[in-house]
Amino acid sequence: LLIISDPRIDHQAINESSYVNIPTIAFCNTDAALRHIDVAIPCNTKAPHAVGVMWWMLAREVLRLRGTISRDIPWERSVMPDLYFYRDPDEVEKEEREAAAALKAAQVAQSAPVTSSTAAAPVSSDDWGQTSTTDWSAEP
Repeated sequence: LLIISDPRIDHQAINESSYVNIPTIAFCNTDAALRHIDVAIPCNTKAPHAVGVMWWMLAREVLRLRGTISRDIPWERSVMPDLYFYRDPDEVEKEEREAAAALKAAQVAQSAPVTSSTAAAPVSSDDWGQTSTTDWSAEP
C-alpha cells in the first residue's frame, strides 16, 4: 500500500507503483492528476497544517478500524495532532528561551518595590472646574 500526500510531487512513486500493481491512496487537491491512483481523498494539499490534519485523521481512522480505539473516545485523547506537524528544533528552543525570559521579567516586575518615580502623581481636584480658553480652530 502506498499513501501519497501530493500526487504532483510524488508522481515518480505513483508511476513505479503502477508497474507492480501496488494500491495507491493519495491526498488530492482539485488540480491533482488521478492517473494510477486507486483512492483519492480530497483535501487541501497546499497548506502544511492541512496535510498534517489529514494524516492525523487517517491515522485515527486506521486505529478505529483495527479496534485499538473506540468511537466513543473524544478526538483529543486518542492521537495527538501535534505529532504530524514539523517544528524546527531551533525555533522550539528560541520560543522556550523567550518564554523563560518573559517569566523572569514578570517575576522581577512583581518583586520590585514601588518608588516615588514610578508611583502615580496625585491628581489635584482644583483643575476640574477650569475650562479651556483656547480656541484651536482660530489658531493659525
